[in-house]
Amino acid sequence: MYGPGDVRVEDRPDPKIEQPADAVIRLSATCVCGSDLWPYRGTDSYGWPAPMGHEYAGVVEETGDEVRTVKPGDFVIGSFFASDNTCEICQAGYQSRCTRAEPVGAIGTQAQYARIPLADGTLVPTPGLPDPDMVPSFLAASDVLGTGWFAAAAAEAGPGKTVAGVGDGAVGLLGVLAARQLGAERVIAMSRHEPRQALAREFGATDIVTERGDDGVAVIKELTGGYGAHSVIEAVGTQESMMQAIRSTRPGGHVGYVGVSHGTLPATELFFSGVHLHGGPAPVRRFLPDLISLIWQQKIDPGKVFDLTLPLEQAASAYQAMDQRRAIKALLQP
Repeated sequence: MYGPGDVRVEDRPDPKIEQPADAVIRLSATCVCGSDLWPYRGTDSYGWPAPMGHEYAGVVEETGDEVRTVKPGDFVIGSFFASDNTCEICQAGYQSRCTRAEPVGAIGTQAQYARIPLADGTLVPTPGLPDPDMVPSFLAASDVLGTGWFAAAAAEAGPGKTVAGVGDGAVGLLGVLAARQLGAERVIAMSRHEPRQALAREFGATDIVTERGDDGVAVIKELTGGYGAHSVIEAVGTQESMMQAIRSTRPGGHVGYVGVSHGTLPATELFFSGVHLHGGPAPVRRFLPDLISLIWQQKIDPGKVFDLTLPLEQAASAYQAMDQRRAIKALLQP
């Protein structure tokens, strides 16, 4: 990306092993993330030009001398943060805040090949080479499924709970799927867009709310006997969406927030809300083994969030489609 709205596909040198803990993978699929739209729209500023992409699934081509858990030929998925998976923070389940964490987005995975640091702690192999039709689901596990799952877990979604989701992008939709998988009794998806509403229902939503802001909060309260939801997933990142999430949550309830924060919270209202807030960059690596197992056994199909597939050379069109909400999530084929 050369600046807001300016995405170009260029030839770059093939990545090589730089550190003994590195692996180089050949990507089977990559994609555009909703968070990539922040710099695309000019909301976030990078040092231009910047390589783009932080979601990936593919085959190991080469490993450094210290790599032990993956080997050439393995099909692997990794998180958008490389982690050693051994430090105390990782062992507590927060690999995205590893003491040695490296952002994969700084490397860029909207590409044919990528160098992944800290391969042993970052990459998780599948039981075998997946069929091509399973690749989108494994790609989803690299970020949006793992992030939606963390949001649902952080919101304490579970049996007997009513869960509401703010945001109908890929993360919000997969938060719906995660909430149902975690046993939530009722899942309310907040969406104005019929195709996204249909996918939310397919993933397990029991109710759809089309209103936003305070109007949306009022409907959630009405659906929950005036109390608000036990658990709310915030998957957008604006101040409006965060306040909608907090106000939709009953006192004592939980908000799992994974939208990249853009805004500030009013301290007094937050103090009197009595709501738990838990979130941040999702520790996707914590969930990858279980998510890979669920996908491999075909118990979940998160790849359905990809409603547009383009060759990598048309990455600029993929950004445009997502920016204009003509696509939920665009998959790029290297």
